[in-house]
Amino acid sequence: MAYKPVKKAVFPVAGLGTRFLPATKVMPKEMLPINDRPLIQHVFEEAREAGIEEFIFVTGRYKEMLEQHFDFQPELEDVLESRNKQDMLEKVRDSEIPAGKLFLTRQPRPLGLGHAVWCAKKLVGDDPFAVLLPDDIVRHGTGCLKQMVEAYEQHGGNIVAVRDVPKADTSKYGILDIASDDGKNVKVKGLVEKPAPEKAPSTLSIIGRYILQPEVFEHLSAFETGAGGEIQLTDAMAKLIGKQPFHGLRFDGQHYDCGSRLGFIEANIAYMMNDKGIGAQVRKVVKAYAAQEK
Repeated sequence: MAYKPVKKAVFPVAGLGTRFLPATKVMPKEMLPINDRPLIQHVFEEAREAGIEEFIFVTGRYKEMLEQHFDFQPELEDVLESRNKQDMLEKVRDSEIPAGKLFLTRQPRPLGLGHAVWCAKKLVGDDPFAVLLPDDIVRHGTGCLKQMVEAYEQHGGNIVAVRDVPKADTSKYGILDIASDDGKNVKVKGLVEKPAPEKAPSTLSIIGRYILQPEVFEHLSAFETGAGGEIQLTDAMAKLIGKQPFHGLRFDGQHYDCGSRLGFIEANIAYMMNDKGIGAQVRKVVKAYAAQEK
């Protein structure tokens, strides 16, 4: 069966990034670099690889730098071209989003992830869509969202990327209640937002990658608050279960939670060590510091 293709993606980027203050006092946290490119570019490239054609940014105040990063920069390109820096020029051009493909909407108040996604309702329309949280980076030869699109083409409905977490950490995540599990694809019978460990139905947690049907907006539009007094995306998704197919995908790749300082540092080390230009030198530096600690 052919399902309507996923060509739109929503990027909730209105957060303040308080965990990284004072670095994020002026600069959006999504512009913090992982190796040679900012967080937001990593997830943009992942979405582009998966066939996404329309990129919807849900922004807040003082987020203009995000738009500028993906815009045409003629002065910079002229300088690079005049200096024959073709490799740098290609990187700059590769980071541009073509005209008519970048859309911006605002989340004026921090009312939760569900509310941020709801803010994109009119831009998404009646199409299936992806949601990518820039805090989450997955390193693999095939991007996480592309893996999810392949699963969507088999199952349709709604797909979330999932990974196992320690039982003690279930209160930090949306957790799956599992109907069946073949080791890769998980049929979902329920979702619980940030359950206490003793009440968690499993240890499979959702990371910041979703493919959703537009009917989720019907439930988000009720503006019901959940955990933390916020409008939770997990609560709205849970209401689709039983009405539409709903699966979790155990994706291939290493996940980094770049919303935490430790995860951000870990991601930088991993990407730098595998950088063709500086990887060997970075590995030597890491080994030298590890030897000092011993």
